[in-house]
Amino acid sequence: MLSVFRFLARWPLPLLHAVGWGLGWLAWLLAPDYRRRWFHHTALAGVRGRVRWASVGEAGKQVAELPRLWFGAPVPTGWEGAAHVEAALRHGQGILFLTPHLGCFEITAQAYAQRFGQALEPTPGTAAQPITVLFRPPRKAWAAEVLRTARERPGLATAPTTLAGVRQLIQALKQGQTVGLLPDQVPPEGLGVWAPFFGEPAYTMTLSVRFARTPGTQVLFIWGERKPWGRGYVVHVQPWDEVVAEPLADDMVQAATQINRAMERMVLRQPDQYLWGYARYKVPRKGL
Repeated sequence: MLSVFRFLARWPLPLLHAVGWGLGWLAWLLAPDYRRRWFHHTALAGVRGRVRWASVGEAGKQVAELPRLWFGAPVPTGWEGAAHVEAALRHGQGILFLTPHLGCFEITAQAYAQRFGQALEPTPGTAAQPITVLFRPPRKAWAAEVLRTARERPGLATAPTTLAGVRQLIQALKQGQTVGLLPDQVPPEGLGVWAPFFGEPAYTMTLSVRFARTPGTQVLFIWGERKPWGRGYVVHVQPWDEVVAEPLADDMVQAATQINRAMERMVLRQPDQYLWGYARYKVPRKGL
């Protein structure tokens, strides 16, 4: 399987996106449960018309682009809001990146690692600061091998969704390092609270709130916009104050609600690139 990914990694990005668009529609047509979730979630958010239908193809692009991002040549990537990252690094702050299932979330960690995480060419005036991202290890052996190979790169480390992985991230933040996670991912039972997301209760991780409360940590929202026609990506960064406009609440449910609202605002900036078919409102599984 690894050889297949390496073969696809040589394809041009526009071709991969074209194939992915078709695969996205094929999955939508052939999977009734996925289709029902998509209808329900887009209706909750008030997403209609051309933008709503465009999200079907964009979901396929998100899968098809992975071989190129993991094993291929670098893709054109711009930044909007990089100054917020530079300011945090200059002040020696730890950074917590919060990223929704929006656009190409794989490119955000890669772009950060390339620009800020490597010791060879850090941004002038800042020290290189690697990033550690939380991810759920796949159950299939071939997928685990692909991910293990793909995500081994300078300036980028990974932590599994286990107690050891969580401790790894906590330690990184306490040491003033950079951490990234997707707070709209449904956590296991006991690691979240029920908080509204687009008006419907969703089991929401408390981990992002606990990380945000780590002293000396700067919370930044980040997402990767997929440009049309395979022309690359733009990484958008916004600080907490610009998105939430109020301090993080002391109450855990209120704080989780604040983060969910921030995710909503980011999603509605580019609703055609959100994964509306993701089972956001499912009942959490037991155990890590």
